Amino acid sequence: MDYKNFLNRALISLIFISIYTVIFYTNFENIFYLILIIYLFIFLEIFLFFKKNKIIIIFYVILSFLSFLNTDLSNDTYFKFNLLIITIISFDIFSYISGKIFGKYKLFKFISPNKTVEGLIGGIFFSILLSSIYIIIVQSFISIFDAIFISLIIISSLFGDLIESFFKRINNLKNSSNFLSGHGGFFDRFDSFILCMIVYFFYENIL
Repeated sequence: MDYKNFLNRALISLIFISIYTVIFYTNFENIFYLILIIYLFIFLEIFLFFKKNKIIIIFYVILSFLSFLNTDLSNDTYFKFNLLIITIISFDIFSYISGKIFGKYKLFKFISPNKTVEGLIGGIFFSILLSSIYIIIVQSFISIFDAIFISLIIISSLFGDLIESFFKRINNLKNSSNFLSGHGGFFDRFDSFILCMIVYFFYENIL
């Protein structure tokens, strides 16, 4: 494992989680401004570094952004949104760790060659575990709807990552930018969140 890269990723993740936690305990509604800043940086990266299929990429992120703008972030709705964040972050972190330690069999060689079957299994296991612990702490039981929601977010996290990897590949980019040490850019770090936000909106408003 590249420990320097791992430490950089861990540090950035810790900073984001810390900021999120502080905002959550002070005024959850201010999460809106944190995520708004993230979207602005993603749009900036697309305009600066992505040349091919830019219209499609922008449309994809705009769809996610509109889903976010139409999401209820009042203090009464923190449970489901926190569950979304916990599932995404745990899947991302433990997919990376499991893949680096145990990774042997490639998952999507032509789109994202660094992803492995072992990484996927580790990400799924730990995201389900940590998300379940959070649910039990908050509401003491796990409903079938919680299980469906977690499953949808895990699947969306994987494909959100793959979609961003595909966009980078057709633009001959290794990272969306170098704005975040150890991660590349905001689009790299929040690639799963982009698609998950769309799924979250449809789950909350249509399903």
